[in-house]
Order: sequence, then structure tokens, then C-alpha cells
Amino acid sequence: MLASYMVFMLMWLNETQNMNIYIIAQGRSKEKLERRFGDVEKYPYLKFCISELDQELPLQEKLDYIVHAASLANPALYGICPIEVLKPNIIGNYELLELAARNRVRSYLLFSSGDIYGKIKGNGRIGEEDYGALDPLDIHNCYGESKRMAETMCAAWLCEKGVPTRVARIWHTYAPTMDIQKDPRVFASFVRDIVNNRDIIMKSDGNAKRSFCYITDAIAGYFLILLRGENGKAYNVCNSGEFLSILELAEKLTGLYPEQNLQVKKEKRDKNDPYLENLAANWIPPDNSRLKALGWEAKIDVRTGFQRVIESFR
Repeated sequence: MLASYMVFMLMWLNETQNMNIYIIAQGRSKEKLERRFGDVEKYPYLKFCISELDQELPLQEKLDYIVHAASLANPALYGICPIEVLKPNIIGNYELLELAARNRVRSYLLFSSGDIYGKIKGNGRIGEEDYGALDPLDIHNCYGESKRMAETMCAAWLCEKGVPTRVARIWHTYAPTMDIQKDPRVFASFVRDIVNNRDIIMKSDGNAKRSFCYITDAIAGYFLILLRGENGKAYNVCNSGEFLSILELAEKLTGLYPEQNLQVKKEKRDKNDPYLENLAANWIPPDNSRLKALGWEAKIDVRTGFQRVIESFR
């Protein structure tokens, strides 16, 4: 979802600002790419590259920028297919870093995650130099640990081959087109409930907190890091101003449509429920001051952003 919005942004710049940007969108399924972007023949500046990331990409073009956003980020999959979760973050990252080195790119952007922080204790904010524990033998940490390794690889290719790598550590981001049917995270479930005119069912006390960033703010952050970020640095991409408890989010969403008379109800979570709590601290907001120093600021609040999402599904 996030990578496709970057492509949409570049397409918009070509169509409205005559920016003459040539875009290569890599994916494993031509059908899926066409469902997302339409008929590629309409856009001479857009090329689909159909390939797995665990092999060298069949590209002849000279590349200026590479964005590595391919990853299985669905928590329900971590305990089911951990190898498939690991591969794009490590083997795919290797292939793309080698491609970046051969092309002497201007910038390489890795999509990482707030999960790399692990279990943090403290009362301040989570900055890019803070780290907590992750158990490498806990299979559910396959995502966070492989993202940590991907970041180390970026540092290694910068050190040894001079690849100008930057890292976006992405926190909860929501948008129209997100998969509200399969995404097990609470904000996707809440949107599904509102769209289907159902009460929101809480399966926890709702006290855990998350920062919620709308897609347009997130995309602005990614491009700022790609174009203005410092090599070898990571940047939290998050809206720290919208750091809400799960219960607060549920109440805000039901309050968007008072005429529906929807309520927030609580139920006990089934022990077999595949949803996993985020390993990053539930009580400590992420610090986005490093991203702000590049000129970034969030413009969309939770009420406005989620209303856009809900209306898009309706």
C-alpha cells in the first residue's frame, strides 16, 4: 500500500507538473500491479518489472533512486510463514543494495519499522538511537529482527561500497485502499466495523497506545528522507501528535457518525486470535523531531484522516 502511494505521487507529478520521472514498479504479480495502477500502456513513463526479489532484477535502465518497500508486514503471518517474512527484508535487500551499488544511485531508501525498537522501558519518547530487547528465538520476532538486519545491511553497503542509504522507520499508517478484510490490526478492524455499520468490539482494555499517521503525511516523509535525508541515518515516520489509546481511537471513530448510534463494546480475546501486540512500547510515543528537522510536519489529524478512509470504502 505505502509503495503504491509513492508511485501514485510520482505519476501525479508527471501528469500535472511535467516532471518527466521514469518509474519502475517491481512486483511478483502482473495482475495485481494492473489492478492497482491500471493499463500501463497509458503511461509511457511507467514500467512494470515482474520478478521475485530473491534474484537479480532483469533491469537495463540506469537507476537514480531505489525504494525498498517490499515486505510482509501482516502480524498474522509471522507465526505462519516466517521464512517468507524474512526473505524480502534480507535476501531482497541484498539484491537491491547490489543493484544500487552497480547503478551508483543518488539515494537508497529502506522501509523499516517501529518494531525494531523491541521492548523499551522509559517515560520519554522513542528516538532513533533508543533500543529495547527482541528475543531472536521467538518466531514472532522474524519481522522485527529481519528489519534490524536490513538496517545493518544498509550501514554495511554504505561503509564498504558507498551506497547512499537512508532508513524510514514506519509506525502505524492508514489510508484508503488498506486491506480492512485481512489486516488484523485494530485500526483496520475498527474501519471495517464502521463501514459495515457495526459496533466496535474491543478485545483488550484499550489502554495500549499507538501513533497514527495518515498516508499523505507519511508519503511526504518518505520523499523527504529519500531526497534530503542524511546517509546512514534512520528517521521515525509517525504522527506523534496523534498518539492515542486504542479506546480513544475507537471512540473517535464511532463519534464520526452519531446518526449510526454505534457503540464501543468489550469482549475477551480468543487465545487463538492471530493478532499480535506490537513489540514497541505501548506507552511511549515515538519522537519524530529528526524528520521535522528536514522540514516535515503532519497536516492530517485522526478524525479527518479516518473519515477520508471510511468514505473511500463507502
